[in-house]
Amino acid sequence: MVTGATSGIGAAFARALADRGWDLVLVARDRERLGRMAAELESLDRAVEVLPADLSDRADVARVAARLEDPARPVDMLVNNAGFGVRTPMTSAGTAPHDQAIEVMGRVVLVLAGTAGRAMRERGHGAIVNVSSTAGFVTLGSYSAVKAFVTSLSEGLANELHGTGVTVTALCPGWVRTEFHTRAGIRSSSVPDFLWLDARQVVETALRDVRRGRVISVPGFRYRSLIWLTRHLPRRTVRWISRRISSSRDDSPTH
Repeated sequence: MVTGATSGIGAAFARALADRGWDLVLVARDRERLGRMAAELESLDRAVEVLPADLSDRADVARVAARLEDPARPVDMLVNNAGFGVRTPMTSAGTAPHDQAIEVMGRVVLVLAGTAGRAMRERGHGAIVNVSSTAGFVTLGSYSAVKAFVTSLSEGLANELHGTGVTVTALCPGWVRTEFHTRAGIRSSSVPDFLWLDARQVVETALRDVRRGRVISVPGFRYRSLIWLTRHLPRRTVRWISRRISSSRDDSPTH
């Protein structure tokens, strides 16, 4: 099962898993895009189930969780990928964007990963991939806070499921060439070329790390080096770096 499966990293996961012979359950809001992705993967002779769901709606989340827990149709890998950027300042009077981020990229990851872990544990095997971000190692507002939660949650769930045959991996990519940054209003031209990653390469790294049982997957040597530094630098230096990164954001409205 892949959430947020119609674009970006989610679509790359769906294609990579189909190439490896997996049948798929695709979860996303847009029915039309789900249909197009399903048709593409079915052309590879894969069984594809579409599950339209708005993961900001708890009733829809409950439907997805029920599908994960269905013993008649077991899911052997969950990719918790659905997400979006957050540009609203934390000092803003309106907290709706932050509420939605915490709901979709925080609570939903907890609910679906916990449900999958429970079902997979009973069968004695399975893999959970929670798409986090290198942003969780720096201080870029509420988005960083949510992604830090996802990474920590993944480590905690990996501990809980240790020895059960179920693995948990937090995928922490850096800048990936997808529509994500355009939607978030970030000027891609301000990011040096050497920092950009390809979504397919990110997914290949993630799947390799899943096979190896790694709990934290950081694609790209340059990002592994940068994250090592953030873990050892003084926090005031990390905050300074974060302020510099924030200056790359576009001032135009996000749509």
